[in-house]
Amino acid sequence: MIEFNTHPDRYRHWSLRVDGPAARLELRVDPEHPFRPGYELKLNSYDLSVDIELQDAINRVRFEHPQVKVLVVSSAIDRVFCAGANIGMLASSTHPFKVNFCKFTNETRLSIEDASRRSGLRSLAAVNGPCAGGGYELALACDEIHLVDDNSSAVSLPEVALLGVLPGTGGLTRLVDKRKVRRDLADVFSTLAEGVRGKKAKKWGLVDASWARSQFADKVAQRVKEIAAAGEDRSGREGIAWKPVERRVTQEGSTTTYAYGYVELAIESETRAAALTVRAPDSPQPKTSDEFHRAGAQAWVVRAFRELDDALCQLRFEHEDVSLVLVHTRGSLDAVLAAERALADCATIDSAKGDWLAREIIALTARVLRRFELTARSFFAVVDRGSAFGGVLFELALACDRIYALEDPEVEVAVGPLAAGGLPMAHGLTRLQSRFLAEPDRARRLAQEQPRMAIADADAEGLVTFLVDAVDWEDDLRIAVEERASLSPDALTGMEANLRFGGAETCDSKIFGRLSAWQNWIFTRPNATGERGALVSYGKPESASFDWRRT
Repeated sequence: MIEFNTHPDRYRHWSLRVDGPAARLELRVDPEHPFRPGYELKLNSYDLSVDIELQDAINRVRFEHPQVKVLVVSSAIDRVFCAGANIGMLASSTHPFKVNFCKFTNETRLSIEDASRRSGLRSLAAVNGPCAGGGYELALACDEIHLVDDNSSAVSLPEVALLGVLPGTGGLTRLVDKRKVRRDLADVFSTLAEGVRGKKAKKWGLVDASWARSQFADKVAQRVKEIAAAGEDRSGREGIAWKPVERRVTQEGSTTTYAYGYVELAIESETRAAALTVRAPDSPQPKTSDEFHRAGAQAWVVRAFRELDDALCQLRFEHEDVSLVLVHTRGSLDAVLAAERALADCATIDSAKGDWLAREIIALTARVLRRFELTARSFFAVVDRGSAFGGVLFELALACDRIYALEDPEVEVAVGPLAAGGLPMAHGLTRLQSRFLAEPDRARRLAQEQPRMAIADADAEGLVTFLVDAVDWEDDLRIAVEERASLSPDALTGMEANLRFGGAETCDSKIFGRLSAWQNWIFTRPNATGERGALVSYGKPESASFDWRRT
């Protein structure tokens, strides 16, 4: 089992230092401690263990150190920034692991961008040496990139030229969509294995500044002070403790169960199906900002969604054969809605005057929901007696591929106050907007009215896929599970990725759409991973052998 929990005291690859409004994350990868044996992490190359620490550090800055206004990402090794993802790790990994690694890595980069967009936490990459592949993609995730100009340090995306694959964490999309690099220059850059240095990198828009080595530290420090001096004063903020998520894993026959405080994930290996259950709060929840601060990470919405996040990561990496996840909720619908209303009131949505912690909790909830939608599994929501699909938990149902509901007068669902825009999908739309692309007025009305509805009314509003009577309920669910499990997993992954994100795209959704399709496909092609593919042949005396047909 992979442990996604860590703490700065246990970091092997990163160091985190906080000094007032500035924080510094420095990478010094320990080559003796890879995620698994069999490769050496040279030149600050990274693997999943490095990214697990990075994810923890970003969350920790946001929640434990809310006074921070600027995050500097740099290297603790002189004249080396980061060589990107470790090639030995990629070459020796299974196909599903490679894809899930790229996805997790990109979600970590997106969390840096999300911190800037939603929390005003600006980031600056201080590139003090060669910066290749995933190293440059880490820099691209930052708001600014400052490169040392020493006639040897360069930024590069060498994957096409050297490995026969694509930059796996959105590098090409960020070049043209985020940094708006000219297409022709991006084309040249992406085929130059040696990359681009100094002033040319600045001219082409690949970096924001380039400084001589003698000036580099001072210029970066000056820019950090300028960023820290701008914006609101955060010196009075007090963070909350970011304690690890607790879980218990049990094995009984063919069923593996991950049990948390409010979440349970039960994997049934024989049917290749899983049951994911999220429980409503069962104790009084915070109503004011002071109460949210006292509760900290133990507040229901924080704890439940952190647990859900961990369960999703376990599902991705440890249970590749699972085809379908049935999503259940249990508990009091009133309790869920009350907790969400209090959170929304404290955050003062669409206003900078709301409580910072409430806003961070909402942003965390949105990130977990996006990870849910970007997980390559089929999800069916099961709405029955005892369900608590309201507010943020109804968002979970809307994120599913189908919603099966029991026709029963006791079954209800409810749209919550965050449905109007607090929990955007990867392409920027709300889940109601995405569901009703042809009926934007309906999406707008439901978000404004925030109705609590009997399940028959929800079906009439188009919020249910199948409304099933009690006589057919068990058989219909059984048939749905068996049918889904019989379909091609590759076809389902492609189908779901296309259907979940209708409407206009953003840089984020383009990255994942292209990663899910192109990188997934390229990883299986002999030109990359065959016996003489470029990824397998890297570092060997024999050159790669390509099938020259374009497809």
